[in-house]
Amino acid sequence: MIDATHLNGSSRASVPVQPRLFNLSKPPSVEAFDTLCSQPLRCDYPLASSIQSNIPIYKLPPFKSLTAEQCSALQDEWYHILLSGPGVFVTKGLYKDTTLLDKMNSVFSDIIAHEKQGSRSRGDHFASSGQNDRIWNSFSKHCALDPPSFLSYYSNPYLPLISSTWLGPSHRITAQVNIVKPGAAPQVSHRDYHLGFQDAVTCSQIPKAAQVATQFLTLQGAVAHSHMPLESGPTRLLPFSQMFEEGYMAYRLPEFRDYFLAHYVSLPLEKGDGLFFNPALFHAAGKNESKDVMRSANLLQISSAFGKPMETIDSLPIIETCWNPLMKKYKVEGMSEEVRAFVAAVGDGYPFPTNLDNRAPQSGGMAPESEQDVMLGGLVSGLEKAEILDKIRRIRVDAKP
Repeated sequence: MIDATHLNGSSRASVPVQPRLFNLSKPPSVEAFDTLCSQPLRCDYPLASSIQSNIPIYKLPPFKSLTAEQCSALQDEWYHILLSGPGVFVTKGLYKDTTLLDKMNSVFSDIIAHEKQGSRSRGDHFASSGQNDRIWNSFSKHCALDPPSFLSYYSNPYLPLISSTWLGPSHRITAQVNIVKPGAAPQVSHRDYHLGFQDAVTCSQIPKAAQVATQFLTLQGAVAHSHMPLESGPTRLLPFSQMFEEGYMAYRLPEFRDYFLAHYVSLPLEKGDGLFFNPALFHAAGKNESKDVMRSANLLQISSAFGKPMETIDSLPIIETCWNPLMKKYKVEGMSEEVRAFVAAVGDGYPFPTNLDNRAPQSGGMAPESEQDVMLGGLVSGLEKAEILDKIRRIRVDAKP
C-alpha cells in the first residue's frame, strides 16, 4: 500500500524523478535540434562508393559476388548509419533490370486505371485526393495481376539483407506506389509510422522511451521506378534528425518545419536505385518542378516481427498464385538466396501470437513452425500447391483459441 505522505514529497531522494512524458506546453528546443543536425559526418563508411550531402551512397555489386563476411560488413555500416549516423543511405543499382521495372510500371498503370473507375475516394497521407496517383497495398495487387514480375522483384536478395540490418529476421514487407505528377506540391516535413501517423496529443501520451523505441520497429525504403532528377523533387532529407528524442513532438511545430526547409538535402536517383532511412528521420517528398517527369516510386515499409505493419497482407492468395513458379525456380536454382528472399517477403516468419495447445513447439525449440518454415520445407519436399495451401491454412486454424 502506498503511503500518502510519500506522494507529498520526501527528503530521501537526492535526484528527482523525471517525467515519463514529453510536455505539450514545453516545446522542444530548435537550438538543440540544430546542434544535432549540423554536426559533421564522424564516420568514413569505407564501403560506400561516395558520400554526398552527408548521405552515403553504395554501388551494389552482384549479390552472388559477396562473401558472408562482406555482407556482414555492409550491414554493420548500414546499421551505424541508421542508428547513430545520418540516418539514410542510397543503394545504386538495387534493381539493375529496368525492363522488369517497366513491366511493373505497366501493371501499376493498369491498377491505377481500374481503381479510378471506382467511386471510393483514394486519399493520400499528405496530398489531397487525386493530386497524385497512389496504390495502397501494391504488394498484394501486384502479385494478383502479374505473378512473374512479382516473383522476380521480391526475389532480390538485397531486400532481406538491408531489412534484417535494422529489423532482424522475420520482418514483413508492405508496399505502396506513389506517382507524383509535374507541378505537384511538396509534402510537409514529417516522421513516419508508427507515431508519425498520430496527432500531437496522442504522441504526448506515449512515454519517452517508447517514442524512441518505435523507430526500431520499421524501416522505410523506396525503389525509384523512374529517373528522379532534382527538378522532379526526390525525397527531401535532414541527416541526423532521427536522433532527436523529441522529434515526434517537434516535427509538427512551425519553427521545426521552417528549419527543415532551410537545411534539407536531396539527391537525384536513377531508375532502379534504392533509398532507405530510419522512420524517425525528418523527410518530405519534394515539389515536382519538372515539365514531364512522372516521379514514380514503390515505397517499401518494412516492419519488425515485434511491431504491427501498416497494412494487412494475406499471404495465402499470394502463395497460391506464386507457388508453382516458385517451385520451378527452386528446381532450377536450389535454395538460392533469391528463393529465400522471396519466401522472406511473402511468408510470415514470426509464429506468434498462436495457440500453443494446438501448435506446440517442435524439435526442442521454443516456437512452432512459421509460414516461412512451412514454405521452405514445402520446397524441399516438393509439395504440390494444394498441399502447401492446406499446411498454411492449418497454421491459421490451429492458432485460434
